[in-house]
Amino acid sequence: MGAVTFTEEFTSTIPASRLFKALILDSDNLIPKIAPQAVKNVELIEGDGGPGSIKKMNFGEGSQFKYVKHRIDAVDKENLTYAYTLIDGDALMDKLDSISYEMKFEPSPDGGCKGKNVSTYHTKPGVEIKEEEIKDGKEKAAGVFKLVEGYLLANPEAYA
Repeated sequence: MGAVTFTEEFTSTIPASRLFKALILDSDNLIPKIAPQAVKNVELIEGDGGPGSIKKMNFGEGSQFKYVKHRIDAVDKENLTYAYTLIDGDALMDKLDSISYEMKFEPSPDGGCKGKNVSTYHTKPGVEIKEEEIKDGKEKAAGVFKLVEGYLLANPEAYA
């Protein structure tokens, strides 16, 4: 099994704690509400929502995929870090065993935040994956980020 890692950095005018609450802690409720075409719903299928829990995300009608399951590996509300692993679903494209993600949000001097997302794609034996093959998924994730950011800008009282 091979692994390919990508690191992406992001900035936002939204304070780190507020963006973390919306994008991480309440994403199961918020994203289907503001982007139903992307995510139909999220089901907790094992655990209490903390580390070790398994969630199933069912995609909306417009998606090329039906669902993914992910395991929550770590949630640190004080340090604004989150780690999870995509363990099942058609988004693995029969090429990947799993995809692990580590996200960190940090306050920036201007009152907004900066962050980092490290994704590691664990390939099945004998499979090579190229960045172009995962570009679509990364672009969709960036689109959801922008939707959440737009929602928070339009609703300053939300997640304050």
